Amino acid sequence: MRLLRHDLFPTRRLPARQKGSVLVIVIWVIFGLISLTLYFANSMTFELRASDNRIAGIEAEQAIEGARRYVSCVLSNLNQAGAVPDPQSFQCAAVAVGNAKFWLIGRTNSQNTTPTTVSFGLIDEASKLNLNSSFVGTNLLLLRPTMTLDLAYNIMAWRSTNTSNTNGGMESDSYSGLQPPYLCKNAPFETVDELRMVYGVDIDLLYGEDANLNGFLDPNENDGDVTPPTDNQDGHLDPGLFEYATVYTHVPILQTNGQPRIVTTNGTSLASLVKSNFNLTLPVPTTGYPSPLQFYIAASQRGLSPAQFAHIEGSIRGTNLVGLINVNTASLEVLECLPGMDYSKATQIANYRQSNQTNPNNMNTLAWLTQIGLDTATLQAIAPWVTGQTYQFTADVAAVGHNGRGYRRTRFVFDTSSGAPKILYRQDLSNLGWALGKQVRDQLLAVK
Repeated sequence: MRLLRHDLFPTRRLPARQKGSVLVIVIWVIFGLISLTLYFANSMTFELRASDNRIAGIEAEQAIEGARRYVSCVLSNLNQAGAVPDPQSFQCAAVAVGNAKFWLIGRTNSQNTTPTTVSFGLIDEASKLNLNSSFVGTNLLLLRPTMTLDLAYNIMAWRSTNTSNTNGGMESDSYSGLQPPYLCKNAPFETVDELRMVYGVDIDLLYGEDANLNGFLDPNENDGDVTPPTDNQDGHLDPGLFEYATVYTHVPILQTNGQPRIVTTNGTSLASLVKSNFNLTLPVPTTGYPSPLQFYIAASQRGLSPAQFAHIEGSIRGTNLVGLINVNTASLEVLECLPGMDYSKATQIANYRQSNQTNPNNMNTLAWLTQIGLDTATLQAIAPWVTGQTYQFTADVAAVGHNGRGYRRTRFVFDTSSGAPKILYRQDLSNLGWALGKQVRDQLLAVK
């Protein structure tokens, strides 16, 4: 008898309900595998984006290093020692470095303190008040509405080597009661950020409404209390002390050729300098003059022209070496803080400077101060503290990588007083957020 295979091994038929259960299990297994696949694919997508952002960040950091070298080159090739580079003479906005771009966030010395766009260029440190200058004290009250006389005295006490508390400022006995306790420095400021250590000084006083320190009124700085910082929503940028303060300004004692600059109190050398350059004999007193401006005021009455003075200005210096204010770039607020000045006289200087800023004879000199109608007493009062030259500059570099990603920002302070530019200070400002304004952001998005 012939046996078939299905007779020897009969096939077991599953009930319909069990067949459906197997199908559901298989579907769930497939669904799980698909979910795992999608999960890992999504994770890889995020990892790819994160890697892309890291690369963009590295590109931005390299662009900042490129900007550092570029600025150093610009400052090394100035036509005149102490000259302030014209932003039109070098690139300072959307400068390409490979796939990245950098911007030099600058300032404008226009009386309009709330520009409609971010300004680009180098920042003249001599346009600010040096916290270590002897004339900087209670005149700080002119800079911030929240500044009090007590705070001004505390700042003066912090930098003073006198610990006897003669001006009423807080000394170490007050700082020792803080948590954590520390001592009053009783020595000159080394950085502007050091103001945060002074008793009673807060973020509002330092930053004002300019939370990202870009000199521009961003939307979050003009919305009241909706988003930080707190502001009065008046459409006007109210900056803090950081905008007006510096600790780096000083003039060199040597010329670019290595020869000492003639001190204006040396009348004999002054007369010899004028004679050798212009064959002009000036009856200069043996004791000379305390400052270059006071020398020019006297010499101009005896035939020395503004152009001639500008020619020798880099070869002479006054008795004050630290904290001179560049009258060609200082803001109205800083000019008002000079000894013997008030708002009216500061406005007079700013108006004349702005209306004559295209005159090349007025650049990098202070001779024009005698031509705007200031009285003799005012000129004599400000003379020891003004200059027409600058040797320290800030390069506030912001950069992005490809597709506008990887934003980075670093601030450099350059010193050219010894010839070749040197970096005095470097600070990462990326944590302050976007500082290039909406216009640049829209341009980057449009390109992307």
